[in-house]
Amino acid sequence: MSEHDQARPSQTTLATTNATPSGPQAMTPSEAFVETLAANGVTEMFGIMGSAFMDAMDIFAPAGIRLIPVVHEQGAGHMADGYSRVSGRHGVVIGQNGPGISNAVTAIAAAYWAHSPVVIVTPEAGTMGIGLGGFQEAKQLPMFQEFTKYQGHVTHPARMAEFTARCFDRAMSEMGPTQLNIPRDYFYGQVKVEIPKPQRLDRGPGGDQSLNEAADLLAQAKFPVIISGGGVVMSDAIEECKALAERLGAPVVNSYLHNDSFPANHPLWCGPLGYQGSKAAMKLLNQADVVIALGSRLGPFGTLPQHGLDYWPKEAKVIQIDADHKMLGLVKKISVGICGDAKATAIALTQRLADRKLDCDATKDARSKTIADEKAAWEKELDEWTHERDPYSLDMIEEQKNETPFSGGQYLHPRQVLRELEKAMPEDVMVSTDIGNINSVANSYLRFNKPRSFFAAMSWGNCGYAFPTIIGAKVAAPHRPAVSYAGDGAWGMSLMETMTCVRHNIPVTAVVFHNRQWGAEKKNQVDFYNRRFVAGELDNQSFAEIAKAMGAEGIVVDKLEDVGPALKKAIDLQMNHGKTTIIEIMCTRELGDPFRRDALAKPVRMLDKYKDYV
Repeated sequence: MSEHDQARPSQTTLATTNATPSGPQAMTPSEAFVETLAANGVTEMFGIMGSAFMDAMDIFAPAGIRLIPVVHEQGAGHMADGYSRVSGRHGVVIGQNGPGISNAVTAIAAAYWAHSPVVIVTPEAGTMGIGLGGFQEAKQLPMFQEFTKYQGHVTHPARMAEFTARCFDRAMSEMGPTQLNIPRDYFYGQVKVEIPKPQRLDRGPGGDQSLNEAADLLAQAKFPVIISGGGVVMSDAIEECKALAERLGAPVVNSYLHNDSFPANHPLWCGPLGYQGSKAAMKLLNQADVVIALGSRLGPFGTLPQHGLDYWPKEAKVIQIDADHKMLGLVKKISVGICGDAKATAIALTQRLADRKLDCDATKDARSKTIADEKAAWEKELDEWTHERDPYSLDMIEEQKNETPFSGGQYLHPRQVLRELEKAMPEDVMVSTDIGNINSVANSYLRFNKPRSFFAAMSWGNCGYAFPTIIGAKVAAPHRPAVSYAGDGAWGMSLMETMTCVRHNIPVTAVVFHNRQWGAEKKNQVDFYNRRFVAGELDNQSFAEIAKAMGAEGIVVDKLEDVGPALKKAIDLQMNHGKTTIIEIMCTRELGDPFRRDALAKPVRMLDKYKDYV
């Protein structure tokens, strides 16, 4: 913990010793804005300073708010997302009007698909200049319209606290980002306002009728399976999900990219669905006659066929539980939809089943053996799956046998690397993954025993996500080890935030898989475009040396036996010496399964000059 962290007042301290008196008070709009942030427990914000909000920024510190300056506003948005996903609190990002704000659009989109309560504060051009094409003027509300749950536009300085509070309330109640848009001249003047108290919903378990229908279905189930989704993490429902699973003897699979939604050390855990997920999870789900989707929207990409398995059980009855009624039955046909909190609903269902005779009780022991056997078979396959098996990858592996990246080194097979990283992970680790070939394969190898431990860009799938997100996570939980995964392409979009870590004493560990290519797209060129490679190759400098130039540590790994020790050394530097470390792993160019087989087709050419390009 840094000296700044030790000196900074806690959220509880702020609420008791620095609270604004109740009732209307005379203050400036900047003070109304900052006091409303404090009332909502804001202690950290991410962004780049700008003249548009400088009057408010001047009083962040006495309100107990630390503005963490970043290198780029997209990084700030991802940091706010990571902060929110670990803490369960709001993440807050702010920037200069115009280009500073537009830089954050991608990050807010990622937070939207992660259901993160991020508030982006967007100072706007002054009211007397709007519409004149002034400096850094832009229509900022349309930029975020698709990726926010609510947009608050301050229409008068006297309404500053009102709109600020509403954005914070809506971010929590709607489970997603909100935007607070403030004309820059509205920070000034004098107003008389009362700082609103935060309003938080007390979510219930759903209606009695739907709960009873679900309990009746479960009582008749022969092979129930639970899909544990992000809602289980967000509602802190791990123990309740375990209780429901144990009552049913049901295997539990993680929804796509929510590998922390059920503990991997539990005998009923079976691993994640989706791209490069667990074959055990897929085969067990395929046997289900009743599926309980607990806190999951059942997103389309997370249930596509994988490993040659079209595993979704077509005849199964589906009970879907989601706090957002609009998600119920949206993607998959369901038998019962419950609009409720995952935790409260799991409790209610477990209570209804507690003393009831269930058909699945008679087969619980046999089902337990099936679960154990499928998991053991999958682990054995992973142990033996040392390299990708498609012809192109085998050719590249053979070709690279004669390449030596460093004296005595070798190019490493990504799957072997991922297995060694898995073995070396500390118990309390937080991991973020970027998009891309190797990072997606990591879905098979990342297991967690604690929630709020795994972060990915979800359905948005943008590059440059993992590293800034893990920085925000580390700010929220400085006592936990923090590790990001990125390929060399995605790393190029985010490596500059290494300077943020060094400048502001936020130690993390970044693993960079250096294979000198855009692997996911290159795989498409292999499978669909007859190996006509366009724009897929990357000629990189040493990322470890770049890290050292930025003031971080850098480690190059080109021997398999060094992978685990390198991660352990980096974690020690992070936790005991406050050092950020970039681990550069030299990987082969072998390619995993195509990421978007569902979205591509063999080309058809109509013009003669393109006839050979089929």
